[in-house]
Amino acid sequence: MASFESINTIPQALLDTLKTLQFTVMSEIQEKAINPILDGNDILAQSKTGSGKTLAFGLPCIMRTDTSNNRPQTIIITPTRELAEQIAVELRKIAGYKANLKILTLYGGVPLRAQADSLAKGAHILIGTPGRIQDHLAKETLVLDSIKTLVLDEADRMLDMGFYDEIVKIGSNMPRTKQTLLFSATFPEKIEKLAKALLKQPITLKVDTILESTKIDEIVYETSDKFKTLTTLIQSYKPESLLIFCNTKAEVISLTDRLVGRGHSAIDIHGDLDQRERNEALLVFSNGSKRILVATDVASRGLDIKNIELIINYDLPFDKEVYTHRIGRTGRADATGTALSLYGSNDSEKCSYITSQATIGQMKELRVDAAFKMISEYDTLGINGGKKTKLRAGDILGTFCKEIGIDNKLIGKITITETKSYVALHHTIAEKVFKALKKTTIKKKKYVAWILD
Repeated sequence: MASFESINTIPQALLDTLKTLQFTVMSEIQEKAINPILDGNDILAQSKTGSGKTLAFGLPCIMRTDTSNNRPQTIIITPTRELAEQIAVELRKIAGYKANLKILTLYGGVPLRAQADSLAKGAHILIGTPGRIQDHLAKETLVLDSIKTLVLDEADRMLDMGFYDEIVKIGSNMPRTKQTLLFSATFPEKIEKLAKALLKQPITLKVDTILESTKIDEIVYETSDKFKTLTTLIQSYKPESLLIFCNTKAEVISLTDRLVGRGHSAIDIHGDLDQRERNEALLVFSNGSKRILVATDVASRGLDIKNIELIINYDLPFDKEVYTHRIGRTGRADATGTALSLYGSNDSEKCSYITSQATIGQMKELRVDAAFKMISEYDTLGINGGKKTKLRAGDILGTFCKEIGIDNKLIGKITITETKSYVALHHTIAEKVFKALKKTTIKKKKYVAWILD
């Protein structure tokens, strides 16, 4: 694969930023897409999650942003809030080389008024979901007549959710001269129809469309008692991290309660949670404070958590595409992973697409450690301050180690958001740090702190 340096138009400051972020060699989609996008072509790309597509479209959009013009120049439409936020985080890292470039997210679960106020102050790159973008257009808090590039990410998922008309309508509010970049994991007829409606003589790219079977070990287990089988699998595989998929939010909530009742460190994520709750659920799972995440398919797309060791389909997904995206949460980048699926005797026909490619597991061959529980050694401490208050990870680490006297080996991942910070702390010191912060300042300022449940 070629390096980013092979693209002559990338400024040195951006190359330095990419090196700092350990981006040196391009992925297949980046190598195939970046130059055509920079040349102004419309793109129709088939590329699965985890292939590096965010940088493939994000890097050209950032390079071509004119920060002297404070109006929106790029809009990226995604199916979920989680994916919108994930893209924003990645693009902000890359955009660090370019002063005053503003990236704004637009999705539900956040007050419309606050977003409208931010829009009024100006932004260069907008990232949002179809419904919330439509809300702003209807209220005239968003004008898209300055858009140069429209990006549709995971377009097949958006069409599955019924957003075809909304996407076309949003596109009609932009200049006809805009560039359109459509990224999709699959190319069903609906995608072809959308491409004809929005794209002009696009360059078609197809990469990374098949899961690498050597990277994900797929196994199915037949069972008449799913919870008992799940417990046995956990006590046999003994993973560091586990993502379990259910088909309904009721099942997600019920299963999480049962796992917690058995002594496991588990948390759930589903569509009824507000945005803060969803963000924090993903955060405590990714930093190891919770070792099991039980999710509906809201998490099967756009969920970018590294090193998920094991995936279990507690409920069989409704179709093959959903299954592919679920198990694609493990075995990402250079890692390997395992995906297990449970099915009953009545599900044989329904899961034939899985059994045809997966190993049939035998429960009697499992070695069970009945005493094993997925318990985390960490708690997460929240701090009511973040990037907007100029709070950095080094400031927090320095205060905890020097002022409170904490061994840095007991401090885990530190995550800084716009308004809050989250610190994974060994459970033996979490309460000590929480109490100490009531009278200890960070950068000469007192912050409210709390321990997440």
